[in-house]
Amino acid sequence: MIKEENQIIEKPATINRIIGKIKGNKKGSTVVFFGGIHGNEKAGVNALKHVFKKIKSKDVKGTIYGISGNIKALKTNQRFIDEDLNRLWMPLQIETIHKKAQLNNEEQEVVELFKLLQTIFKEESGPFYFIDFHTTSSISLPFITINDALINRKFSKLFPVPIVLGIEEFLDGPLLSYINQLGYVSLGFEAGQHDLTTSTTNCIAFAFLTLVHTGNVEKETLLGFKEHYNILKKEAEQIKDVFEVIYQYKIEPNKDFKMLKGFKSFQNIKKGIPLAVSNNKQILSKHNAKIFMPLYQTKGDDGFFIIKIIKPFYLKLSAVLRRLRFDELLVFLPGISWINHKKGALVVNLKAAKYLAKPLFHLLGYRNKQIDKTHLRLYSREKEAKTSVYKKEAWYR
Repeated sequence: MIKEENQIIEKPATINRIIGKIKGNKKGSTVVFFGGIHGNEKAGVNALKHVFKKIKSKDVKGTIYGISGNIKALKTNQRFIDEDLNRLWMPLQIETIHKKAQLNNEEQEVVELFKLLQTIFKEESGPFYFIDFHTTSSISLPFITINDALINRKFSKLFPVPIVLGIEEFLDGPLLSYINQLGYVSLGFEAGQHDLTTSTTNCIAFAFLTLVHTGNVEKETLLGFKEHYNILKKEAEQIKDVFEVIYQYKIEPNKDFKMLKGFKSFQNIKKGIPLAVSNNKQILSKHNAKIFMPLYQTKGDDGFFIIKIIKPFYLKLSAVLRRLRFDELLVFLPGISWINHKKGALVVNLKAAKYLAKPLFHLLGYRNKQIDKTHLRLYSREKEAKTSVYKKEAWYR
């Protein structure tokens, strides 16, 4: 099985927006895979081409899509041409792009992808699932990134790989954050280093497992389900813990940045050790934790992240508190008020509520964006989630 899959690792000769589409004869979920949102990350595109060759429509329930992201960047093997496509998916920004007379390369991609998404929502039935394939510039275990809604957590736990929460607090405009705000299950799968054969193999395995878990393909129909599961389990070194991003090193404009050699995601680091150099000044670790997605490519402004494990007790506690809707009590505390109750948007005056730490809000499903030095804006992933749509799914019960 692995030998067969390794043979498909190649640079795509042609890149179409729709890598593949299969509509089954029976009603079922709609699964949408994205590959190549960054143009130097071809593993997802290669994997999806392989997957769609292997699946027969007679074996499918619902609809399966494979979609190419940044076509222009994929053709030139660049992360992006003018700006990062995975930083443009904010509602106001999308609205602005649609009003512009002239668009740069990535803005054109946004318009086309947005139109395609609207067509999918109009023509297909739910539940909807969105999977975005990525790879990293550093060596890494395969892992999942999610916005922290319980439906995302629950679905992610089906896969034998680590899960990382909280990266949306540090990034503006990822595609999956936009989709997650619409309430649907959406996962990012980081398959490994950009050009490794195993990264494509990991994407193939993840795609097949996804289709079984969503009910689009029966496990009995998919030969090698256990093998695909074991591929990911082995590549992830049997780590299935849940982690949280606690720090981001943002590269300042016009600053020379170079990551020191030899770091890989999930590697343990100690406080005080040198991690990188910026304008001839060493950048030292501020934590005893794990380094995450160190930057070893020229494009990108996220130098590295630092993550720590979340103990299972706190994961269970947060699930209980969210089901009890404990967050409704927050506005009775000084310095906290609703911006939009229905959508779960809060504003926090840090001077009045300085005794409230971020972990409390995280427990309740809120992630923050700093407005200014004295205020935070918090958004609930639970109020946005279309949980009721997924309650009848086999994996939810």
